[in-house]
Amino acid sequence: MEVCWQIQRPASLRPGFQEKGRVKINTFSVGFFPRSISSIASLESQYKSNGFLHQITASADFSRKKQGRMAASGPKSSGPRGFGRRTTVGSAQKRTQKKNGEKDSNATSTATNEVSGISKLPAAKVDVQKQSSVVLNERNVLDRSDIEDGSDRLDKKTTDDDDLLEQKLKLERENLRRKEIETLAAENLARGDRMFVYPVIVKPDEDIEVFLNRNLSTLNNEPDVLIMGAFNEWRWKSFTRRLEKTWIHEDWLSCLLHIPKEAYKMDFVFFNGQSVYDNNDSKDFCVEIKGGMDKVDFENFLLEEKLREQEKLAKEEAERERQKEEKRRIEAQKAAIEADRAQAKAEIQKRRELLQPAIKKAVVSAENVWYIEPSDFKAEDTVKLYYNKRSGPLTNSKELWLHGGFNNWVDGLSIVVKLVNAELKDVDPKSGNWWFAEVVVPGGALVIDWVFADGPPKGAFLYDNNGYQDFHALVPRKLPEELYWLEEENMIFRKLQEDRRLKEEVMRAKMEKTARLKAETKERTLKKFLLSQKDVVYTEPLEIQAGNPVTVLYNPANTVLNGKPEVWFRGSFNRWTHRLGPLPPQKMEATDDESSHVKTTAKVPLDAYMMDFVFSEKEDGGIFDNKNGLDYHLPVVGGISKEPPLHIVHIAVEMAPIAKVGGLGDVVTSLSRAVQELNHNVDIVFPKYDCIKHNFVKDLQFNRSYHWGGTEIKVWHGKVEGLSVYFLDPQNGLFQRGCVYGCADDAGRFGFFCHAALEFLLQGGFHPDILHCHDWSSAPVSWLFKDHYTQYGLIKTRIVFTIHNLEFGANAIGKAMTFADKATTVSPTYAKEVAGNSVISAHLYKFHGIINGIDPDIWDPYNDNFIPVPYTSENVVEGKRAAKEELQNRLGLKSADFPVVGIITRLTHQKGIHLIKHAIWRTLERNGQVLSSLIDL
Repeated sequence: MEVCWQIQRPASLRPGFQEKGRVKINTFSVGFFPRSISSIASLESQYKSNGFLHQITASADFSRKKQGRMAASGPKSSGPRGFGRRTTVGSAQKRTQKKNGEKDSNATSTATNEVSGISKLPAAKVDVQKQSSVVLNERNVLDRSDIEDGSDRLDKKTTDDDDLLEQKLKLERENLRRKEIETLAAENLARGDRMFVYPVIVKPDEDIEVFLNRNLSTLNNEPDVLIMGAFNEWRWKSFTRRLEKTWIHEDWLSCLLHIPKEAYKMDFVFFNGQSVYDNNDSKDFCVEIKGGMDKVDFENFLLEEKLREQEKLAKEEAERERQKEEKRRIEAQKAAIEADRAQAKAEIQKRRELLQPAIKKAVVSAENVWYIEPSDFKAEDTVKLYYNKRSGPLTNSKELWLHGGFNNWVDGLSIVVKLVNAELKDVDPKSGNWWFAEVVVPGGALVIDWVFADGPPKGAFLYDNNGYQDFHALVPRKLPEELYWLEEENMIFRKLQEDRRLKEEVMRAKMEKTARLKAETKERTLKKFLLSQKDVVYTEPLEIQAGNPVTVLYNPANTVLNGKPEVWFRGSFNRWTHRLGPLPPQKMEATDDESSHVKTTAKVPLDAYMMDFVFSEKEDGGIFDNKNGLDYHLPVVGGISKEPPLHIVHIAVEMAPIAKVGGLGDVVTSLSRAVQELNHNVDIVFPKYDCIKHNFVKDLQFNRSYHWGGTEIKVWHGKVEGLSVYFLDPQNGLFQRGCVYGCADDAGRFGFFCHAALEFLLQGGFHPDILHCHDWSSAPVSWLFKDHYTQYGLIKTRIVFTIHNLEFGANAIGKAMTFADKATTVSPTYAKEVAGNSVISAHLYKFHGIINGIDPDIWDPYNDNFIPVPYTSENVVEGKRAAKEELQNRLGLKSADFPVVGIITRLTHQKGIHLIKHAIWRTLERNGQVLSSLIDL
């Protein structure tokens, strides 16, 4: 009997090979099997041929990128592109085959592919059990040992038969595999192709064999041939393997490789282990991998891997920081213990010195003045202290009180007792009138200190203080003095430690609360920003998460696209620089709530940190809504990429708190801090006035000096409110005037400064992304930079100019508006007010009003040391009341529940002085109080 296994050849074969072939396989029986095998295919369902021919392609893009490292095919061609070094391979490598999912990429083609999970033919075992049952029925009764022996022999025979069947199946599969490979080798040789892979349909997470015909290769005279490659454009899991000779004629070599599950393409070259390569005529060899990831999937996989790596690194960094913090805490605790111990010793030394005079003066009694019973006592005993009223100035007092302490009043007044008449019968009334008080001797007392008075504390008028020496009595049974002082030192030390612990807990709680409040404020601010333009655009969810879809909702009724029949969404990520390029234009659909909004959904990549978009009336353009040239930008959270930091340099002549005249100084500081908190790099170039408040400058150090404008300019660097500031100190004395403004040559002083600042940036090698100049005083930066410095390589720098007050230096401001790339002012309202001014109107396309804010760290009432009660929203009434009362007390105002109005401003029309004047009178009419700090009176 014959069984035929049909093998389908691929359509790409030549006509002579396009017919179906048949492989004849003799049937066989297993042991006492009552039935034969009808088909190998019916037994081996897991074995499937993948066909014969696979398309081999070349990666031209990769060749262009790496042309310098690759030469044309030839005996001395250079190494492959995509690798910086070559792996040295020995003369022999171990090659083992692994089963059940373990892949050996070092195995050669002489090793066969093993197939796991082959059926053990359960039907055969059923027949064996049936036959065993028949035997038992015929013999009726058998010895138990005979049954077991027979069963063992039967099981052994079944196992042997199964093994034999499996071996025959393996042999047939190997023969079939070899025939397929030999056919492929012959076909490729006939076409002049020197390389092929088997199976021809390459799938991820499987083994393949790579074959090379050495006679057709540039390596035909090389004793050693190796393959070197990687996956997915040389970006994933590189490998190097030695090729071994095969059974196929015509000098075919091969090796076994494992395809990783993430692969969509395999790129490789052949070489001799040194410098001779076969790199497919400088295009490298490549094999497409089917059924797995594509390029986009792999990019996303890499991003997920990067995200996991970042999370791992973040955890490791957090652990390192925790360990560092723990080390710092231990070191700080050790230093604190040493400091507290030293303070305790110093305190004890001071007490000992103060106590010595009292010990010298102390006695056990004073004849006819005072005595103590019992005379032999110790600390914490109760004694009676007797006093002769007629011995001193209290003879006529109606009451007698003892005001006392111990150890030279170390704890101040700690004993207050009223004396009573002792009514001693054996005492002459003319010589003595004795009174006594029961006193508990303080613990740790070496000496008891007291005076007598005619009343309690704060109610006494007349005292007997032993002639200004006070009374002092020794404690007879006291601790040894050294032991006492040691215990006192330990007590002081413990108290210092406890005070420090409580203080640290309060500080830690305050820091945690500050961080929480700051995070909540930041979250509210972001939410407010995201909702601020909801009448035009918003997203669901409101906070865009990397790696997740987001729905963009747009209301064209409030934009230039009002009434348009279609609205198209055009977007990208990372300020239009994302690696995947812009998203395809998407036609937006109406929302379900029948509002004027339209919507569309986009998938946010894992490496996004910003979502950018505009809207248009047509797929190919037409009218755009691009937010007046700014585009729409919304932050993305949770991604693996962060926005690259910008370098911003402010050139300004005011800065709070070191040299502030008006709001300009506040903005320079607070804006710089806010931008720096967004992880951008900020520097400030500033004149080194002789009137700077140096107490607000930290780490001021000489930086360098340079010559420009006919003078030496010294540069100093320091930190102001956490900001990097470069102070320019020209030796011509321009800023040694004792003031910021008010000199006749102010325009010349600040013009010189602007030019000197740009020269400093050039000579210092600075290449800022943004130069920010302010008002007329640093306006010259805009045109000086464009006229004199762009040709020196500072071509990427953009100029931002901010108008704080248009009342001064209009000519300079107008010129700066011409040269600036962007211009801003202090609020949208002020922008509208000045939009008609001739120096502004021609530049409205680049002029934007951005409202000034305050620095929440500097102006934080919870961490303000200048107010009596720190407060948050939880105790704002209490805090403000305390601040108001303190202000009234300091200024000598009546402390009452009156409204208090504070005015800090310049008296100019621009500040609304006419409104302030009206408000002052109305406040006074209502019994209010008005406080002012007025400038330019």
